[in-house]
Amino acid sequence: MKRLSKYAKVKVEEVPDEQAPDNMSEAEEEAVKNKEGEKILTKISTDTYVITLEIEGKQLTSEAFAKKMDDLATYGKSKIAFVIGGSLGLSDEVKQRSDYAISFSKMTYPHQLMRLILLEQVYRGFRIVRNEPYIF
Repeated sequence: MKRLSKYAKVKVEEVPDEQAPDNMSEAEEEAVKNKEGEKILTKISTDTYVITLEIEGKQLTSEAFAKKMDDLATYGKSKIAFVIGGSLGLSDEVKQRSDYAISFSKMTYPHQLMRLILLEQVYRGFRIVRNEPYIF
C-alpha cells in the first residue's frame, strides 16, 4: 500500500464475516452471503465503479488489467472499489452491482492473501501504464 500510494489514494475497508456454522444448508449459505452482501453494499457509493473478484470473472494478464485500469481513468471512472467476497462467495445483489468481474484464478484464496495479490497487481498496473520498471 505504501508503494501504491504514490499513484492512487487507497483505502481498505473490511466487512466482518458473518458467523457461519459448519455443515450449513444451501439456504443458510445464501442467508450468510446476503447478510455479508448488505454490509458490502453500504460501503459503496453510487458514483463508484465496482470490480468484483469472482471465480467466474474474466481472467486478465497483468498488461490487460493495467489497460483496463487506465481506460477507466481515461473515461472518468477514477473512483473504483474492488470487492473480495467472503469464504462462501458474493451475494447475487453484490454481483448485480458489479460493473466488471475479474478472476485471478479458479482457486479460492484467503481474504488477506487475495488482498495482497490484488494490491500488488494494481501497483504493477500503474507501473506498466507508465512504462516504469517493476520494482518489488
